[in-house]
Amino acid sequence: MKTGRPAVRIELTEHEHAELTRRRARHKGPADMQLRAEIILSCARGESGSSIARRLGITAQTVSRWRLRFARLGLQGLNDEPRSGRPRSISDEKVQEVVDRVRQTRPDDASHWSSRRMSKATHISPASVQRIWRAFGLKPHLEHTFKLSTDPAFVDKVQDIVGLYLNPPDKALVLCVDEKSQIQALNRTQPGLPLEPGYPATRTHDYQRHGTTSLFAALDVATGEVIGRLKRRHRSAEFLEFLRAIEETVESDKAIHLIMDNYAVHKTDKVRAWLVAHPRYHVHFTPTSASWLNLVERFFSMLTQKWIKRQAHTSVKDLEQSIEYYLATYNQNPRPFRWRKGAGEILASVDRAARALQRNNEANL
Repeated sequence: MKTGRPAVRIELTEHEHAELTRRRARHKGPADMQLRAEIILSCARGESGSSIARRLGITAQTVSRWRLRFARLGLQGLNDEPRSGRPRSISDEKVQEVVDRVRQTRPDDASHWSSRRMSKATHISPASVQRIWRAFGLKPHLEHTFKLSTDPAFVDKVQDIVGLYLNPPDKALVLCVDEKSQIQALNRTQPGLPLEPGYPATRTHDYQRHGTTSLFAALDVATGEVIGRLKRRHRSAEFLEFLRAIEETVESDKAIHLIMDNYAVHKTDKVRAWLVAHPRYHVHFTPTSASWLNLVERFFSMLTQKWIKRQAHTSVKDLEQSIEYYLATYNQNPRPFRWRKGAGEILASVDRAARALQRNNEANL
């Protein structure tokens, strides 16, 4: 038989729910704030205090305290209470000024704010500026690239490809296919110095070009193994040769699902005729401007960062031998790239980005 007062019921407004979700998702935010946000969101879903405590590894008293504070004070109640010690030297108005300036303006002589420029503009120390930016998760020195797809079949293609990743068909092989073109054979003009205690390895900033090659690759989604062929050109003829290499490599009793982009080489009459003549192949095109949906891009990135970027090659043949060595070594112990987001999450994220862009454009009119 339960005794004691019933738990205070938590009902969230749309704004409160969005703000708590944002706080919980901040990977580099204060851990205490993430925990408090999770407690309140769990309370709002109707989960009991004892269940929340067990799941989060805290006491039931902690859950009750933050539930009551939120019920009484709202979001403000999740902040730390004032502590004894030296009073704050920076007012809330000054903090808001720093946040507003970095988000809404730019300095006259630069494309973005630095902590020193902001310090001069607001008359507080650079360290204080950095603390404020860190507290609000602001990083003016970073900029991410993106492009929203305008493909009219975007939704259908996302659902199709993500479905292959998360629920692949039985007795079939899902291959992510693409070309890493124009890989340059670069040699440094002078030898560098090796890594030493207290000193990083060095290399010259300039280099000599010795030609290019292209890597045609097919990533097996289930195993992570890569079928790769190097070609000096990347035309329809070379792509057909690569398809024949896949045909020779994969067991004849398996259906093959190819995920690839809309590059013209993939859609020529000769390629279409070859695919018609080999009915076990099923092609799934990624939406335009959505190469991130193709998992083989992860492999290309790893190849560049872990192998090619710091290498020096005296000829195209030297570069090709180096890449072939990496492929052979990688395929000895391949690991699949796990796709975790469902189509619904991706489409919701793209929709939020589109709405944010629309609001920003309207504000700038």
